[in-house]
Amino acid sequence: MPSLPRSSSSATTEYVVLLSEDGHPIGTADKATVHTTDTPLHLAFSCHVIDAEGRVLLTRRALDKRAWPGVWTNSFCGHPGPGEDPAEAIMRRAEQELGTRVDGIERALPDFRYRAVDDSGIVENEICPVYTARIRADLDPRADEVCAYHWARPEDVRTAVDATPFAFSPWLVEQAPQMALYAR
Repeated sequence: MPSLPRSSSSATTEYVVLLSEDGHPIGTADKATVHTTDTPLHLAFSCHVIDAEGRVLLTRRALDKRAWPGVWTNSFCGHPGPGEDPAEAIMRRAEQELGTRVDGIERALPDFRYRAVDDSGIVENEICPVYTARIRADLDPRADEVCAYHWARPEDVRTAVDATPFAFSPWLVEQAPQMALYAR
């Protein structure tokens, strides 16, 4: 049985990298203010964590998340800070969100980009390279990020996403059919 997620707060301002339509950096913005009904294009990443048995970690977004609360999604997502190496950002965010360590980071969809609007009108508008990584420590997710998690066989994830896309994040629904990890 998974342990209850831990909670955490941070007083540090996190910045996202704003991008031009052709993907070039044009500035930064406070992450806390960027996700609105008119979200500017910015840089992000999405990571699918795999365990020693080849299972994929699915997480359910915390119920008090501003966008897509309670939705099942890939393992975790984040935003590289200005000048931050993507692999370093992935390792940082794995620790911050899931309380774990990852390695074996590999690009899965380097050119992934999406725009989606949730039911409240909040927009995700990201150039969001997708990665896979291997878990190397126990999970201790933060309660303000993750309310539940589940390890699943990749083929079962793909079947569920295809059958009930409304239960998953729009980025996972777009990513899964494109990734070798979920190929049938």
